[in-house]
Amino acid sequence: MKKVKIEFLLLLLISCYSVSAQENWEFLFNGKDLTNFQQLNGEADYKVVNQELIGTSKIGVPNSFMATKKTYGDFILEFDVFVENGLNSGVQFRSLSNPDIMDGRVHGYQCEIETSARKWAGGVYDEARNGWLYPLTRNPKGQNAFKPGEWNHYRIEAVGSSIRTWINGIQCANLVDDTTAEGFIAFQVHSIHDNTLEGKIVKWKNIKIKTTDLESSRKQVDNEVPEISYLKNQLTADETRKGWRLLWDGKTTDGWRGAKLDKFPEKGWEIKDGILSVLSSGGAESRNGGDIVTTNVFSNFELCVDFKLTEGANSGIKYFVDSELNKGEGSAIGLEFQILDDEKHPDAKKGKNGNRTVGSLYDLIRAENNESSRGKNFKGINNWNNARIVVKDGHVEHWLNQVKVVEFDRFSQVFRALVEHSKYEKWGNFGQLPNGLILLQDHGDKVSFKNIKIREF
Repeated sequence: MKKVKIEFLLLLLISCYSVSAQENWEFLFNGKDLTNFQQLNGEADYKVVNQELIGTSKIGVPNSFMATKKTYGDFILEFDVFVENGLNSGVQFRSLSNPDIMDGRVHGYQCEIETSARKWAGGVYDEARNGWLYPLTRNPKGQNAFKPGEWNHYRIEAVGSSIRTWINGIQCANLVDDTTAEGFIAFQVHSIHDNTLEGKIVKWKNIKIKTTDLESSRKQVDNEVPEISYLKNQLTADETRKGWRLLWDGKTTDGWRGAKLDKFPEKGWEIKDGILSVLSSGGAESRNGGDIVTTNVFSNFELCVDFKLTEGANSGIKYFVDSELNKGEGSAIGLEFQILDDEKHPDAKKGKNGNRTVGSLYDLIRAENNESSRGKNFKGINNWNNARIVVKDGHVEHWLNQVKVVEFDRFSQVFRALVEHSKYEKWGNFGQLPNGLILLQDHGDKVSFKNIKIREF
């Protein structure tokens, strides 16, 4: 009997080994030491105990990273993590540290590990570079995947420009971005500034990676998890399948004209390297090239636009525009997603209670993040930011960098009351047209646009 049991166990071990070898997984961390890693940036404490990599928070030091000496391009990474309440952490991937760039500061993609009330664990943050690429604001199921106070199982799939994450088998992120194709993997101990967090720990174990036969090993995408793409002026297969189309092709003026012209302006706008820019003319509204509008009208739609502000700049994305309403000086009339340097442009302090700040429904509703105390998630001047406008019948939403900042019903009594106390009072049925043009504003300051895409409902 004993011999039979031993033979059975041997066969089981051989079988397990064969499956593991066939799947081509390798352990990234051997559970014994850190010979395959190097510590970067901060001086938080890392140690190996009971086959676990343990990082301990340390007051007054910058973000610390235990990084692989080897770099990885396409891969599937899995690990288990435990983090004490109050700590923020993450796992870097396709990340870089170059002495000539920010004095060697680690930058690149990070899969979030956190215990905060906003519940963005599993989202993708671009450390020291582009900020949040995939917060979980549009994925409520993913927000509940992470279990505080427990070991959590993470999976990261980075294949080509596709980046997907799971926690405990629940998909969190579905990102498309091609900024970096290869880099190291690193385990972060975040900087802390609260003495009560001193000495708290984050632990990782069972860290394994797969770099071959990836396509056949990928998990099925949850259709309820939205894909967010940052590809420049191109659509993914998923976007095309769901009805998206480019509203600007990245090369020509097709589909656009001057708001007060029957053709595209001959001056004041520039197309260069896949970027559409309104040029500076000293801050005068619609005095240079003037606003541009689509040649088609839209009713129910989802619009996404990447925009970049120069210092002190003012512009806007307008919708439900009737270009016949204002033939005189100034901009064409329509609902406006405000684009503004809140810190430097005086318009931010005009209007009422901040209703002219970036992301706001201009002069009517102030942009604010009601899901978190961390502000509007604006990425700053001279950085690319994303505007998303969703219109379904009367319901309208403004999203700034994937965070909802404005929501209203354009046919409601509340909306009409807001209009009556705004600069738009003199325009009949303002914001309530059945359809209208989409507009990019010339307010006399240089502002750039790309990735202008739309789908209609």
